[in-house]
Amino acid sequence: MNAYESTDLEESMFVAEPPGVEDPRVHPAWLPPEAFRALGARRVLVHGDGLLVDTVLDEVTRACTRYGGRVWHSPSWDVDVDLVLLLRDADELPSSAVEAARSAGEAALVDLGGDATLGDEGFLLTRAGDLTVLLADAPAGLLYGLFHVVRLCAAAFDPARPPELHRPALRRRMLNHWDNVAVHPVMGQVERGYAGGSIFWAGGRPRGDLARIREYGRLLAASGINAISVNNVNVGHAEALLLTDRLNDVAQIAGVLRPYGIRVHLSVTFAAPVVLGGLPTADPFDEDVRAWWAATTRRVYERIDDFGGYVVKADSEGQPGPFTYGRDHADGANVLAEALAPYGGVVHWRAFVYNHHQDWRDRSTDRARAAYDHFAPLDGRFRTNVVLQVKFGPVDFQTREPVSPVLAAMPATRIAVELQVTQEYTGQQRHVCHLGPCWSEVLRFAPWGPGGRTIADVATGEAGTGGGLVAVANTGDDPFWTGHPLAQANLYTFGRFAWDPRLDPTAVLDEWMTLTFPPSATADPELVRRTLHEIMDDSWRTYERYTAPLGVGFMVHPGDHYGPDVDGYEYSRWGTYHFADRDGVGVDRSRATGTGFAGQYPPYWADVYESPQTCPDELLLFFHHVPYTHVLHSGSTVIQHIYDTHFAGVEEVTVMRRRWRTLNGMIDPAVYERVAERLDEQVRSATEWRDQINTYFFRKSGIPDARGRRIH
Repeated sequence: MNAYESTDLEESMFVAEPPGVEDPRVHPAWLPPEAFRALGARRVLVHGDGLLVDTVLDEVTRACTRYGGRVWHSPSWDVDVDLVLLLRDADELPSSAVEAARSAGEAALVDLGGDATLGDEGFLLTRAGDLTVLLADAPAGLLYGLFHVVRLCAAAFDPARPPELHRPALRRRMLNHWDNVAVHPVMGQVERGYAGGSIFWAGGRPRGDLARIREYGRLLAASGINAISVNNVNVGHAEALLLTDRLNDVAQIAGVLRPYGIRVHLSVTFAAPVVLGGLPTADPFDEDVRAWWAATTRRVYERIDDFGGYVVKADSEGQPGPFTYGRDHADGANVLAEALAPYGGVVHWRAFVYNHHQDWRDRSTDRARAAYDHFAPLDGRFRTNVVLQVKFGPVDFQTREPVSPVLAAMPATRIAVELQVTQEYTGQQRHVCHLGPCWSEVLRFAPWGPGGRTIADVATGEAGTGGGLVAVANTGDDPFWTGHPLAQANLYTFGRFAWDPRLDPTAVLDEWMTLTFPPSATADPELVRRTLHEIMDDSWRTYERYTAPLGVGFMVHPGDHYGPDVDGYEYSRWGTYHFADRDGVGVDRSRATGTGFAGQYPPYWADVYESPQTCPDELLLFFHHVPYTHVLHSGSTVIQHIYDTHFAGVEEVTVMRRRWRTLNGMIDPAVYERVAERLDEQVRSATEWRDQINTYFFRKSGIPDARGRRIH
């Protein structure tokens, strides 16, 4: 009996892959060999040519070699196959069955209401008699279609499966790596990295592990991502040199990722003409500066002809920008966009701009207002190849924030919505915190009122011309890629949402589970799936319950941002976030008596957020300073809500740990042990959060817990 028949054993057990088949250094994440079983056991024809078609052929060949299927590439003879992957403009084949399948695919496309083209990345999957047919206009579509077949497993070959048309809603689906070339004295090799070192850089040089980069590109393509930036937006001297002296290092990475359809971008410093070019100024109105950017960009494209473009953090947290020269952000972004335009490149200009030298005593200063105040007046002034990259919330990736009003304020500007996959403020990949439900709420939010256009519509733009989705990556050189094996789901979910921001997060999580823990290689598939859902489905809200309540943020240790410190940032230059005193808590951001931030929203939400009586409970303290005895819509008082949720959060994490222990012996022991160790830390940390938050607010308010539980 071989390993793959193990599900028939009377005694359930986890089944490992045969030794030596795959590189043991790297966890396969959502592309384990077993996920390719349904594909690899069949007869497959790949018809077409191109670099990405070669990638498809390689993937199919490896699967068929493992599982006993057969593969042909554009044969000149008639063959019987189960699956055909066709470029629509490829030559006809002598196989009548294949040509009939091609015709059936074209007819299905018409029936589905598709236009004449599938686009550069779209594909059609249908059945034609006994054949499964995948049609694409371009090699990238064939590649994404292949991974869709893998995702479907045996269902892709179901005779009753109806035709499916798939096109990405967003053209650019991008990860930003905050990787440093040289080790930063505070942030290390990866800023806000919780999965080890960089897969690109090590100690000032390229890491050199090209096989790992290739495997990374494979994972990204399988989830739908097609662009990455390979260095930190906080650009130091070593990182600045990637644009010029060290461009070959970037070209090498681009060459490894190209077969998976991923374009490389660079984070650059706005001061590059001074730092690298020796000019006395970086003023965007200076002709020598414009010429320097044009010449430098030309050299980049001569070396990397499919280079994606630049990512810029300017006039933010000490990074140089156009304010130095009395210019605004449109002036600054446009000079780089002008240099990129001849080559089809784009500049992602981050809207994360605020005063980080605030006086905590000044209640008129509000960090939440800053991005809108800086950028909304510039709408319509950015070149068409500028993408304004806006964080989903107005502050900084907190567990709970309102959607940024900037996303609704700039209809004449291409907007990218920026998410954070790396869990800076959501447990740092030491805590289970599945972010799919959070991101789905953001993308489905209708800023002009219920039933109107959504944030997904803003990112998509008219006819797909929007700025797309961008996220800060959570990967590193850890064997599990993300440190916590379950944090892989956040990376996968981002890619799928970037392909289609309207997907259901639970369905996407199901996809990830099926791929990562294939039922055919799992001792008790139903137990594994049920347990993972019980642990992960509500984990974002569980994290919220035992950390910062009701929309308050930054109750974390300054610097590392891990663990509770209620007043850690409250009297700092970075901002003030909860204003807790003996009478109440929260930040007054109303128009009537506060900072006026609520008025930055379109009228419907401006009115909702203006009053404590209409503001949603989960955002109450973000918008209002209220007494501890204020009654929420839930019927609880603010202080009792704080007590109840923090006790409940710890109980929920304890249950998570107990449920995980039921999987011992059911899944890969290495995965089991890593998650078990992280859950122990999550229970410890959640308990610390509960005790510090509850004690702080008990001592501030003097109001005891109505349920008489122990508060220190």
